Amino acid sequence: MNVTTIPLTRIGCLALAAGTILFQCACSGGARHESTEVYDLVTANTHIAYWEEASAGLAAAAKDLGVRAETIGPDTYDPQAEKDALLKALHQNLKPAGFLVSAADPDLMRDAIDEAVAAGIPVITIDADSPKSKREFFIGTNNYQAGFTGGQRLAQELHGKGNVVVFTMPDQSNLQDRLRGYKDALARTPDIKITRLVDIQGDPRIAFDTTTQIIGRERDKVDGFVCLEAQSGKEVAGVLNSYHLTGKVVIAMDTDQETLDWIQKGVIAATIAQKPYTMAFVGMQMLDNLYHHKPSSLDTDWSKDSFAPIPSFVDTGSGLIDKSNVQSFIEAGKNLASAK
Repeated sequence: MNVTTIPLTRIGCLALAAGTILFQCACSGGARHESTEVYDLVTANTHIAYWEEASAGLAAAAKDLGVRAETIGPDTYDPQAEKDALLKALHQNLKPAGFLVSAADPDLMRDAIDEAVAAGIPVITIDADSPKSKREFFIGTNNYQAGFTGGQRLAQELHGKGNVVVFTMPDQSNLQDRLRGYKDALARTPDIKITRLVDIQGDPRIAFDTTTQIIGRERDKVDGFVCLEAQSGKEVAGVLNSYHLTGKVVIAMDTDQETLDWIQKGVIAATIAQKPYTMAFVGMQMLDNLYHHKPSSLDTDWSKDSFAPIPSFVDTGSGLIDKSNVQSFIEAGKNLASAK
């Protein structure tokens, strides 16, 4: 299988622009934006900082294009409610022009995504993929590489030896890829063992309670905590701080303010920064292009075509944030916010 991946480096941006031109030439003619044109970002937990940042990118791109965009889905983590929100939007009289979908449960979301595509509505998965669905392509982090980067830093912090607890949501394909990256990185240091996987089920209280239990019963048996999603890192850090416990390594995920604060305080060693704003901004632009310049078929598996007019995967990048660069990261975010 030939898989086209576009990293959003300078070269990647040029390739993406060139691909868009080729895509427009290869597909049907364009059309003006209409007042009724609306695009939906569908997620399983709309009220966390990560998806609020993505919603800001979505809104910025929609404003540039002169269209409407909405973020829909449950206020707290609920994959079934996410699917229901997509189907509700799909079955309303005024259907969306396109969907960006973060598939919290890829198998659960598959039928709903396929139904949208069958109705002639383009779907791009964002952040969390549903690879067996008929979505056009995936835009987001190279999650394997993000996990590998985290694993390398974990091994460095543990000096090659220790027991580790991992907080995750095992049904999500993006977190599966991150865990695979961690495991491959740690394969080089066989004295580091992942002794427990904890499914937080989208509820940060599970991370808090589990960490509290570990510190109370087996604090000497656990040396590190890995958090594969955004919510558990700050919970782990809060427990360690409340017990005045030092010497435990925490590697977090994403960059909400509490996580950054714990890095500055030295409780979290590092976090992997994704780019949800970029995912939604670029995803919105590409979705709009798909709507106005539809390929010959929306349900074609373009990944098998070496001359495909669209990519299979757009990598928006990630990076490591630790005490050495956290302040500059915070300042960059403030400068971006003030410029809007």
